[in-house]
Amino acid sequence: MDDKQQKIASFDANGVGVGNGQYFGLPFSYAESALVIFPVPWEVTVSYRTGTAKGPKAMLEASTQIDLYDHDNPNGWHAGIFTQKPKPSMQKRSAELRKKAAAYIKGLEQGKDMSLSGVPEEILAGSEQMNAYVYQTAKSILADHKIPALLGGDHSTPLGLMQALGEQHGGFGILQIDAHCDLRDAYEGFTYSHASIMYNALKLEQVKKLVQVGIRDYCDAELQVIDQSDRRVVTYFNDEIKRAGFTGMTWADICSRIVEELPKKVYISFDIDGLMQTYCPNTGTPVPGGLDYEQAVYLLKAVVESGRTIIGFDLVEVAPGEDDWDAIVGARLLYKMCNLALLSQG
Repeated sequence: MDDKQQKIASFDANGVGVGNGQYFGLPFSYAESALVIFPVPWEVTVSYRTGTAKGPKAMLEASTQIDLYDHDNPNGWHAGIFTQKPKPSMQKRSAELRKKAAAYIKGLEQGKDMSLSGVPEEILAGSEQMNAYVYQTAKSILADHKIPALLGGDHSTPLGLMQALGEQHGGFGILQIDAHCDLRDAYEGFTYSHASIMYNALKLEQVKKLVQVGIRDYCDAELQVIDQSDRRVVTYFNDEIKRAGFTGMTWADICSRIVEELPKKVYISFDIDGLMQTYCPNTGTPVPGGLDYEQAVYLLKAVVESGRTIIGFDLVEVAPGEDDWDAIVGARLLYKMCNLALLSQG
């Protein structure tokens, strides 16, 4: 029996979760794990409330309260889930740049001329460094034939991961669950804004399809991107989803249509504000409406049941509040996504 099998045999999956620095208190090393979670506590360009940089740590603490049995993949954790430590300086650098970004945004909102502030240029440089770190981290994980799972931070964080996935896998599709399109060009002057992640993702030629679900807050320019994409971008707006349900279409039928739009290889980009606000009351840019938790999980399961492969995923914009609720929801969603990604490998 090798070391990994010994750990599985001796690990008490029914016992108290151990705070060992690993999500869900699991005992595996990097080498023993099929999936690697890497936190990116970065929130420089958030445009309303802050806090998502604290999400990874809050979810780590909440994750030890999760029972490891998952009826969709009962022994999924046996494959190994490893937690990579975040870059030590990242959250500090994020906080420094966030202060400058907040002052810059406030100036814009007050109608001031901020063209000579130099802030967008400084934040561009910082964001490029963050993107390079994410890219190199993801590239290393993929080279070791493991599934990368990025835990934000804000939604600007996974661009480097998408780039690495494109180099490794070639063409793939993105399933985005979100309240927002995130198709703005350099929102508020920031090239790598959290509101521009999918605009930037579409610059990657390997992204063959972007399927958006739950969208309910967007601007004219984003609608133009969708309309002019020749169905490279397909958006299931929240009001259209709800209207279909009100008039008799089942969620199963809607999910079937969504999944049919996706290619064989799928990347999941899950912004927590795609859910109803009751599940994420402290997220940075909440919008009324959204998916129920079970609806979202059903959709993710439909992807796997269709025979598609989840090649990686992110979970972003989880912001802890005065209680643990946001972190609890985020940690449970993270575990479900891990198990479904592992299950999809066949």
